Amino acid sequence: MRRNLKWHSGNRVELLIDGDSFFPAMLSAIESARETLLLEIYLAASGAVMDRFIAALCASAERGVRVCLLFDHFGARDLRQSDRQRLSRAGVSLVLYNPIAFNKWFANFSRDHRKMLVIDQRLAFIGGTGLTDSYRSDLPGRPDTPWHEVMCRVEGPVVGDIARLFTQLWNRSCLDSLPLLNGRSQPGRVAGDALVRLLTSEGPRNQRIERSILSMTHNARQRVWICTAYFLPSFALRLALRRAARRGVDVRLVVSGPLTDHLWIHHASKRYYRRLLNAGVHIYEYQPRMLHAKLALIDDQVSIGSCNLDHWNLRWNLEANIEVREPLFSAEVEQMLLNDFVQSQEITAAEWAQRPWHRKIKELVWALISQWILRIR
Repeated sequence: MRRNLKWHSGNRVELLIDGDSFFPAMLSAIESARETLLLEIYLAASGAVMDRFIAALCASAERGVRVCLLFDHFGARDLRQSDRQRLSRAGVSLVLYNPIAFNKWFANFSRDHRKMLVIDQRLAFIGGTGLTDSYRSDLPGRPDTPWHEVMCRVEGPVVGDIARLFTQLWNRSCLDSLPLLNGRSQPGRVAGDALVRLLTSEGPRNQRIERSILSMTHNARQRVWICTAYFLPSFALRLALRRAARRGVDVRLVVSGPLTDHLWIHHASKRYYRRLLNAGVHIYEYQPRMLHAKLALIDDQVSIGSCNLDHWNLRWNLEANIEVREPLFSAEVEQMLLNDFVQSQEITAAEWAQRPWHRKIKELVWALISQWILRIR
């Protein structure tokens, strides 16, 4: 999809931090839909959050909106059959991407990790959330430790590219084809001052997100601030980060702390710390909650979306990020990251060199296991 390399002017992008912010905005947008509603999600699980979305999606379908849901088959494994039937009875079309099957072998590893919502081709949301109770703090019986996540509310011409990306995968995944939509965002209409483009990753054949971050890192003059939930970066990115730090660029990484849903990645990622720290890279482990956000602020340009900078995401998953050039939006992202630094434990080179031997053994074991897993093609 060559179109997703194109920069579009006249967009408006709003940063929404954590589920208490972005879920109400998404539900409000769903209630405003009049013609089409396209929702692509990796993680979908039955619960209070899903109940709210099912109610809103069913209401949209019942008032004549064409509602198309594209969920990943593995990511939606905890979506109960009764919830799927509720959607079907209301006229909602649900397609599951790449159903798991024994005869597919390694093809089962290819997952749809994108998180996008498009309303009437005039409004979109893109980021890293799932539809699960893990992101809300105001639900009965849940501790006040929701996952830390971000979504973007987007208006303007780039919404047309997001709609086309959804449509292309939908038409590859089911017989009920969706026409390539013309986009009510209308290229001539100005929604804001943001310059935005959509980038994708689709396994080894398409690595536009990582290539763009590499290019920005190579050319950075002031800062490279990256927030990623799962830190297993490629050699090329690790080298670019070290070189940037050595030439005086402010390089900071916010990565998962002890609260993570993949503890083995938390341990395996530490094998990269020593060389990064010695080169002058600042590493912060986020402490208060599970970190699930994925974004980069490089000088004054932002990349934000579904893509973690780890080998597995980049090798197997379908991903979607937007890149944004707009001073006010960059300032919002900067402030969020500054708050995250304060809530993180900074790892220093001196402290890292003095960690106990049993931690080094644990890191080595998980690093070897991760290398073995990543050799799967």
